[in-house]
Amino acid sequence: MNLKITKMDKDDLEYLIQNLEEFDEFWNEKILRDEFLNENSCYFVISEYSNVLGFGGLWFNIDEAHIMNIAIKKEHRRKKLGTKLLEYLISYAENEKKDSITLEVNEQNIPAINLYKKLNFEEVGRRKKYYQNTFDAIIMTKKF
Repeated sequence: MNLKITKMDKDDLEYLIQNLEEFDEFWNEKILRDEFLNENSCYFVISEYSNVLGFGGLWFNIDEAHIMNIAIKKEHRRKKLGTKLLEYLISYAENEKKDSITLEVNEQNIPAINLYKKLNFEEVGRRKKYYQNTFDAIIMTKKF
């Protein structure tokens, strides 16, 4: 695969909005557009040639980065694209001189939790019934 990770531009945003159901069940056009336009956020796409395969974004505060979302097109999952994008987001946050990077993950998403642990994220808390008012969100942080 000839993969490339670049900052999301307006064309990428419009493509994702038109095809969001292929990537993410939880986000909608308004959320994605608001995040893209947020001055505290930075979004990226992973693509092969001009074909967008996934996206991910960070939100920055003074000394921390927060992973807002990583979404891979459903037909391209289980190909390590999410891992590549996650590693890129971690590296980007570290290069921005942040002290740590944080994310939330559904307690039911064992493969993702195992990946985060493998990349040295540690559980630091929980948000009760965060997903569908049923499942807890595990808050995980990686210190730099």
